[in-house]
Amino acid sequence: MTDPAIDLTEDTFLGGQLRLRQLKSGHRAGHDAVLLAAATSARSGDRVADLGAGVGVAGLAVARRVPGIDLVLVEIDPVLAELARANAAANAIAAEIIVLDVEADAASFATGGLGPDSVDSVLMNPPFNDPARHRTSPDKARGVAHVATATTLANWVHAARRILKSRGALTLIWRADGIAEVLAALDHGFGSLEIMPVHGDASGPANRILVRAIKGGRAPTQIHPALMLNDESGAPNKWVQQILAGKGSLPLAKP
Repeated sequence: MTDPAIDLTEDTFLGGQLRLRQLKSGHRAGHDAVLLAAATSARSGDRVADLGAGVGVAGLAVARRVPGIDLVLVEIDPVLAELARANAAANAIAAEIIVLDVEADAASFATGGLGPDSVDSVLMNPPFNDPARHRTSPDKARGVAHVATATTLANWVHAARRILKSRGALTLIWRADGIAEVLAALDHGFGSLEIMPVHGDASGPANRILVRAIKGGRAPTQIHPALMLNDESGAPNKWVQQILAGKGSLPLAKP
């Protein structure tokens, strides 16, 4: 990325295990991406697709934790996709970058190399803000990254279901108050759900949920103990800080 008109920052993730460039303005990756990666199950040799990858933070974090995965980063914005490509190279992580709308049809996915039943694990952080309650950013790219339409989640889950192998795992992060939307979207073709609420602090309601679902799974839904980013005193949760530093994974990331 050499365009002088594009203002970038270089940021560290996983306690310095990843150094990534991202746009100074617009959508910027943070805790959500790292928690999503820490909740994603993968084994060496698995093909892992990060849908709506942005500059690659979540997918690259999974690859740093699980060496040897076949990583695919899917991003609609060519500028972000090129940054993801550069970030993968700068961190010596092999990754295929595909410029593609996650809501594109099956033929477009297949042309990009993501045919039906071809992926072991999918992770995604779809745009999830309700436009009726969220003031859209004047920055177009930031708005696309954050604001959902009525069909966003269902379409993204449909895309994940199509490319996942049978018994493949989908991991996503979404607004906690949108849990009904998540359950409805996953009702078609997914089961064995595991849900982890994420709270900013111990006294407030959850503001995010991490969800793992299995294509064709039949096990009962499980609710994990909530993840508190800050403890009762307001201090950062030490376990979460370890996760953010890349020194562990969340229970949803089991093989």
